[in-house]
Amino acid sequence: MKSFLRARVAALCLAIPMFAAAQGNGTPDDRFLAARDAARSGDRARLERLAGELQGHPLEAYVEYWRLQPDLATVDPNVVRAFLQRYERTYLADKLRNDWIKQLGKTQQWAEINAEYPRLVQPEPEVNCYALQARRANGDASALDEAMPLWLTLIEPPEGCYPVLEALIVAKRVLADDVWARIRRQIEANRPAAARFSMNYLPQSQTPDAKTAQAATESSLAWLAKLPANFAQSRMQRELAAIAVARVARNDPRMAAEQLARLEGKLHADARAWAWSIVGWQAAQRHQPEALDAYRQAGEAPLSDEVSQWKVRAALRAQDWGMVRNAIERMPPALSSQPTWIYWLGRAYRAEGRGDEANALFARIAGQPNFYGNLADEELGRGIVVPQRAPQPTQGEVAQMAARPEIVRSLTLLRLGLRVEGVREWNWAMRGLNDRELLAASVVAERAGNFDRAIAAADRTKEEHDYSLRYLTPYSEEVRPAARRQSLDDAWVYGLMRQESRFVTNAKSSAGASGLMQLMPATAKWVANKIGLRDYHHGRVNDTETNLLLGTSYMRMVMESLDNHPVLASAAYNAGPGRARRWRAERPLEGAIYAETIPFTETRDYVKKVMSNAVYYSALFEGQPQSIKTRLGTVAPRVNGDAKAEELP
Repeated sequence: MKSFLRARVAALCLAIPMFAAAQGNGTPDDRFLAARDAARSGDRARLERLAGELQGHPLEAYVEYWRLQPDLATVDPNVVRAFLQRYERTYLADKLRNDWIKQLGKTQQWAEINAEYPRLVQPEPEVNCYALQARRANGDASALDEAMPLWLTLIEPPEGCYPVLEALIVAKRVLADDVWARIRRQIEANRPAAARFSMNYLPQSQTPDAKTAQAATESSLAWLAKLPANFAQSRMQRELAAIAVARVARNDPRMAAEQLARLEGKLHADARAWAWSIVGWQAAQRHQPEALDAYRQAGEAPLSDEVSQWKVRAALRAQDWGMVRNAIERMPPALSSQPTWIYWLGRAYRAEGRGDEANALFARIAGQPNFYGNLADEELGRGIVVPQRAPQPTQGEVAQMAARPEIVRSLTLLRLGLRVEGVREWNWAMRGLNDRELLAASVVAERAGNFDRAIAAADRTKEEHDYSLRYLTPYSEEVRPAARRQSLDDAWVYGLMRQESRFVTNAKSSAGASGLMQLMPATAKWVANKIGLRDYHHGRVNDTETNLLLGTSYMRMVMESLDNHPVLASAAYNAGPGRARRWRAERPLEGAIYAETIPFTETRDYVKKVMSNAVYYSALFEGQPQSIKTRLGTVAPRVNGDAKAEELP
């Protein structure tokens, strides 16, 4: 009841300023919200009137930004410079400078761009391209050297980047082979329209007409069936055939393999190897055993990062440690140096009897507060413990942090319900802070009830840590009893909530999930009916007690339907019980391998973080070393006819 009343009061507190804002009167905060509405609706007269009433408000800079930004094409540059100087090194100054440079780029004011670009802290991709254009206009030949990596990484370029890419072609830095390589990357990224646009960069003899390009990339199987017997005489046809196979593979890797086996003798080696790698990648994401054979058919072909990572995952599912090792060793350094692949390379070395080399790899990531750092600790015989707690920030440190203008702006925005802007201001404020300052910021956020920002600050510390802030336990009077009533491990419940909502009670995802436990409307309604919760309606989903009741009830149902296995249940909570069940293998599978081979990137990352979170919560609750391997356990084989998980939403 206390939580229900607290939620009702909070809702009223939010509603009153919104009503007052609509009237254009009330407190300064009300007038600020009214100014925001005026800026959104284009009511310039009202915005100007309210701006005069908001001088001295903590968010006055936002009102100035709203007044200035729409007029960047015509405003006196000195007015823009005055704003930038007044708010230099703030989030809004950087945002306006990005906006201004994009406008300057459209009118080719290269001197202005050369003057402003070095002052940016976080340049946007399109702004980087305008800066490269400005350097070229100034005679800087090295600009094209820096632009070269964009050719393969900028899959869907913003407007300001096309001249840079085209300059690479004019300067003959990019030839036909490079254009086809770009087209393949765009096909991998499922951007067929972008791939067709890139075909315009090909030599005329290799450029397909629009109808052919459309058919090869959109009606791929039918197009392959109509290929003439002599298609291999044309590079354009050979390349399009490989691309069409890749497009078929996205929906049916086995059919794509059949088509490729029929055609591969007529494809050149690099196109054939690339096409097989795509078939392997798509088969691996579906956990099809043919994936490894397809990757073998690809030979030593260079692989994109995504395709390379799925080669390792396919090998993990098959327990082919030799292929795991080979695939990771062939990764580019920036990829192979990630904790994920350091750990699995260590496991491959250990499987091959190379214990010392394995331990050296585990030592590189042991102690890191993440899934693979936890696993590496255990490989070295260490339990997972919470680091010694740093001295708490002094009152002076906390007060000094709370008084910083960027912190004031962030907390004001969050208090007014402007979460996106508030989070951006907070993240900006965290740049460059030392550990003591980060801990002080965490305390400031916690005291303000912004638990997600408190965690975000505490997560950044390098040497001095406070895991009671990293792994906050708000609402413990409600959460832990709710977990016990459902016979759930409260560390796992907290670990899941930390990942779901960061304890923001009114959090709402883009998919429509709500509350502490991020319940989808249909799921919440289904659970309410199942447990006999009377008078439930979706308006109650953000009430703490209701949300916890529904969420923990659903967690219990999911656990019971999936072997009481927390890895499966975590995957199910994010992606659905049916998928979690189908992702099991035909034989017992190590929990860590199950987690790493989840096809959905979001769910894969989610499960690993939930399980690592649970280990740290357990360490805090129990005060003793923990084992993530024990929690991960072994995932039982898939059982045909098991529909229990399918019944749950």
